[in-house]
Amino acid sequence: MKVTVVGAGAVGASCAEYIAMKNFASEVVLVDIKEGFAEGKAMDLMQTASLNGFDTKITGTTGDYSKTAGSKVAVITSGIPRKPGMTREELIGINAGIVKEVAANLVKHSPEVIIIVVSNPMDTMAYLVHKTSGLPKNKIIGMGGALDSARFKYRLAEALECPISDVDGMVIAAHSDTGMLPLVSKATRNGVPVTEFLNDEQIAFVTEETKVGGATLTKLLGTSAWYAPGAAVSVMVQSILCDQKKMIPCSLLLDGEYGQSDICLGVPAIIGANGVEKIVDITLTDAEKEKFATAAKAVREVNGDLKV
Repeated sequence: MKVTVVGAGAVGASCAEYIAMKNFASEVVLVDIKEGFAEGKAMDLMQTASLNGFDTKITGTTGDYSKTAGSKVAVITSGIPRKPGMTREELIGINAGIVKEVAANLVKHSPEVIIIVVSNPMDTMAYLVHKTSGLPKNKIIGMGGALDSARFKYRLAEALECPISDVDGMVIAAHSDTGMLPLVSKATRNGVPVTEFLNDEQIAFVTEETKVGGATLTKLLGTSAWYAPGAAVSVMVQSILCDQKKMIPCSLLLDGEYGQSDICLGVPAIIGANGVEKIVDITLTDAEKEKFATAAKAVREVNGDLKV
């Protein structure tokens, strides 16, 4: 099955690399607007195939969406990256126009495509695709929660001084520095609540470091991160193409779930061949419900700037 990745920058190229290396897709098509850029990235990645042992075909194109025809999944990473000191919300004016055009081109050539949105501000860009693409809501997924949860587990393992494979945890709500909601109440080490190992100060540190995970990397790198976002996307794409039905927190259009409607926010969902198979309703504490509602309010304010 074919996967398209729009945007051949660091994030898009990492998406293509991880998807290809896992060998579950027949072809990955990289699309970019910069002349020759996607073609060059595709060629470079294909020259690793014999070294890394994969048979996935990777091709590149400069803006020719006809080459994406028949894609089962398409990933939108295009847009300007976040710069140091820039919030995700500040990106909306530029990236909204890009994402809207990209989504229209993808649907034109692959009417049954499932779209994964990575471009920031991610919750708002996912909402934009819902409002403009004509796709059913189960076929539009925002990536944020998968990445944020990985960062949460990294920080938990660091605090617990344990292998990361021991740790499970989830982040829901908004994909923003202020709107993320790491679910400490659900986080465990081999099934044991992390609250039995960590004190309040340690938990507060883990929570805050998770919420500013993207900003921390942007400050260190001078641009957005790419390895973890690429890996997060590859997990979502594999769950769709292989119908794994993994439960992954991701940004979805809500219709009454978690007390919200007409908004994209991060919630746990079963991701399979049809995209969003089911939104999972989990019990939140009163404090978590309040934080979720606060995050929703902030996202709605950003959504208000969309011209749809």
